[in-house]
Amino acid sequence: MDKSTITTYLNANKERVLNELLELLRIPSVSADSKYNNDVLKTAEAVKQRLVEAGADKVEVSKTKGFPVIYGEKIIDPKKPTVVVYGHYDVQPADPLNLWDTPPFEPTLRKTAVHPEGAIFARGACDDKGQMYMHVKAFELMMKTNTLPCNVKFMIEGEEEVGSPSLGQWVRDNKERLKGDVILISDTSIIANDTPSIDAGLRGLAYMEVEVTGPNRDLHSGVYGGAVANPINILCKMIADCHDENRHITIPKFYDDVVELSKAERDDMAKAPFNLDEYKKDLGIADVLGEKGFTTIERTGIRPTLDVNGIWGGYTGEGAKTVLPSKAFAKISMRLVPNQNSDKIAALFQKHFESVAPNYVSVKVTVHHGGEPVVVSTESIGYKAASKAMEETYGKKPVPTRGGGSIPIVALFKKELGLDSILMGFGLDSDALHSPNEHYGLFNYYKGIETIPLFYKHYTEMSKK
Repeated sequence: MDKSTITTYLNANKERVLNELLELLRIPSVSADSKYNNDVLKTAEAVKQRLVEAGADKVEVSKTKGFPVIYGEKIIDPKKPTVVVYGHYDVQPADPLNLWDTPPFEPTLRKTAVHPEGAIFARGACDDKGQMYMHVKAFELMMKTNTLPCNVKFMIEGEEEVGSPSLGQWVRDNKERLKGDVILISDTSIIANDTPSIDAGLRGLAYMEVEVTGPNRDLHSGVYGGAVANPINILCKMIADCHDENRHITIPKFYDDVVELSKAERDDMAKAPFNLDEYKKDLGIADVLGEKGFTTIERTGIRPTLDVNGIWGGYTGEGAKTVLPSKAFAKISMRLVPNQNSDKIAALFQKHFESVAPNYVSVKVTVHHGGEPVVVSTESIGYKAASKAMEETYGKKPVPTRGGGSIPIVALFKKELGLDSILMGFGLDSDALHSPNEHYGLFNYYKGIETIPLFYKHYTEMSKK
């Protein structure tokens, strides 16, 4: 396989490859909202059909307790290496809809300063339909040009955006057919289109919901205000107290297991191109805020965090209502770093939050889901193959980075299958993942399809040594 074969096929099929993705993006496969259940299942069937058309064998919509996993494979020689491809076909809710410039499930192409060649604006464009579908099309390319150098297995789930609650059991039930040598995932980002990178680590996650209850019913704020605790006020104070003046998390024992990077490791991270002024300009902020003593890159890659993802209570409708609410709620997530454990951190948070609650309110803490942090060796065959593939297509060697996001299933794959995951993503952090106006550059989409076959080539060759 050479680059000219890849380029020739891709150029001849560019319009079709794009239109197929647009069709997939039109289906609102929101796994978090039950009103979209049929659409999630429709998307699963669509992915299955595309895998069949691409040339995969034994393709099935495999049932779980939740949404199904799409499985397919192509075994050309059992003696050759096997790449297991993971992706997900579900997407985040599109809310708030009024902040989208174009409807989230009517994909639109338009140019931006970052994507002068054009970008696809739609929910799931980057996370993860666009990046998942690159693998289907790269596989098709190798099949149609008779250049597939090794075996491949696909595992594409429909519950990643809700914490993959069914995937663990499905993996355990399918260990035999998931046997392979490496997991390949595209659900992460690169530094910039002219600066490729590969995530050599990801933070873990502990996701909680808290409920604070005061009086047994909503009260008139004039009659009772000043005499009865307002749960929203109390909740805000409790959340604010989770950080000190240095933005250090105040939960006892929270940092006990945190692995501190050496100066040399931090110096290596600092080599990644980063312009703080451009970062602030892109976000429309006057300044950054984070844990004292660490850079922005370090704060988002190697340090744990605690953030409020949603908070509500009382009256939030149009106009005014002078109510002292009975309850207040918040969703809180903590990003974790090696060697923190999500169950342990969740327990520490619950104990702390309940212990600091004043006696004039009651607190209920619910654990939603979590995942473990992970570090991938840059000396592994998988990482080196990904690095060489990206160097060929981008013209420069990718920078190893630490991703700030979480992909809980990476730790699951290591535990259950004994396989390392290679996080070879092609999106950009500025692509508005999980936000209104999510998008994915055409450059990035096609670059992924161009690069993935070269990973297969180099991984197969390096595995022989």
